[in-house]
Formats: sequence, structure tokens, C-alpha cells
Amino acid sequence: MSKATKLAAGAPFPAIALPRLGGGEIAPAAMEGWRLLVVYRGRHCPLCKPYLGTLDTLMEEFAAAGVQVMAVSADPAEKAAADVAEFGWRFPVGHDLSVAQMRELGLYVSDPRSPQETDRPFAEPGLFLINPDGAVQVLDISNAPWARPDLAAIARGAKRIQDLGYPIRGTHAG
Repeated sequence: MSKATKLAAGAPFPAIALPRLGGGEIAPAAMEGWRLLVVYRGRHCPLCKPYLGTLDTLMEEFAAAGVQVMAVSADPAEKAAADVAEFGWRFPVGHDLSVAQMRELGLYVSDPRSPQETDRPFAEPGLFLINPDGAVQVLDISNAPWARPDLAAIARGAKRIQDLGYPIRGTHAG
């Protein structure tokens, strides 16, 4: 069993880049300001749709907190585009997240249970709030589709972190 190295709170966000639907790329480490990257399991996941739907309804709250929102998966462009067409997500969506990139992000990686589920290994859910210095301010990594953070709480928390100058938590080195 191959283990991923978990990304530490306060660590620089890795310099990964993924193709973005509609052109260009999603490269959170190269962006400026506050950014939220949500990693979803892919088109095959029935729990991802409502979760990303909630993310879409919170776009204005994240924007008010100065946070750019994006989502990525291992899906190929066709599957990611089908989801965007079906659900109308307004945030940028990246595709073709590789297993090596999943490992770099410290994500859990699963194999499909059958060819009907999907045709490639995929990342289990992950969420990364990256601060303007490019450091991971908040992260949540799960190994199951039903264990994900409350996105409204993340939006409120992002605003509170900025308003209070709240430090990165979980960095005790002793």
C-alpha cells in the first residue's frame, strides 16, 4: 500500500497545475490572494453533486471574503464538462488530476470498484484554503465521500481568519 505524505498546515501549497474547462489552467500556488481548492471524487460520485452545488450557492459569500473558489478531479475533460453542463457550476473546474498530484496533495486515492463506477484511480475528498502567502491555512482530507467540511462554515471561517488575523492552527512542532 502506497502512502501519501500528508500536507502540513502552514506548508506552501504545492505547485500543481491542471487543465481548466474552457481553457487555461488551475494552478492555485501561482495565484494571488485567498483561494479555496475543493478536490472532488468525480462524475461517478453521487455525493459530490450536492456538495459542489452547495459550493456554488456560496460563491457570493466566498467572494465577499475575498476567496477565489475552484474544484478539481481526476475526471477527463469530457466527464468534468458533462457535470458542469448538467449542474451549472459557476466556479472554475479542473480535470485530469494525476495520482502523483493526488499524492503530492496528501489525498487518499481509491481504485474504482468496477468499470461502471469509473475507469481510473480517483482522489477522495480534499479541501484547501490557501492564504495570500501561498501557505495552507486550512485543510481537510477525507478517505470517504460522506466526511466533508461544512462549506458555509468554511466561508464564515475564511472571513473570520482575515478579520481577526487568525493564525494557522495545528503547527505545534514540540
